[in-house]
Amino acid sequence: MKIRDVMMPDIDLVTPDDTLTTAAQLMADLDFEVLPVAVDNRLTGVITGRDIATRVAAEGCDPKEVTVAQAMNPEALYCFENEPVTNVSQKMAEFWVRRLPVVNHDKRLIGTVSLADVTAPNSPPGVREFDMRARRKQQARRARQARPPRGTAVAA
Repeated sequence: MKIRDVMMPDIDLVTPDDTLTTAAQLMADLDFEVLPVAVDNRLTGVITGRDIATRVAAEGCDPKEVTVAQAMNPEALYCFENEPVTNVSQKMAEFWVRRLPVVNHDKRLIGTVSLADVTAPNSPPGVREFDMRARRKQQARRARQARPPRGTAVAA
């Protein structure tokens, strides 16, 4: 079985020109720790929550001013669509990652694959990951709606 058979064709990504605020918000909404960075659908790097935290907290930068290009890692880990699932599963274990961008031979993004996708390849493609993602988005929306507006005090 090949990665193209189990991958998610939906790609959540940021561009190098996006701000760290945009990347962090997307990560929070999706409950992802890493996002691919792409230009014209060509993988150019990845950005992690740690990359953002280092720029913002440790270096004191304004996340609304710093771009993804300034904080991202251009050495992106990825897999090819025609790789066997077992090889990619081993790669993920070696790299200690839960998700990889899937590219074709031109390094164009065509999807993502998660650890859940490669460990349960007999379930329908992406069903487990899609269900988890939809639940996370729904929980994030509810949490944001339940928060009081900024600057408003809440009585205890």
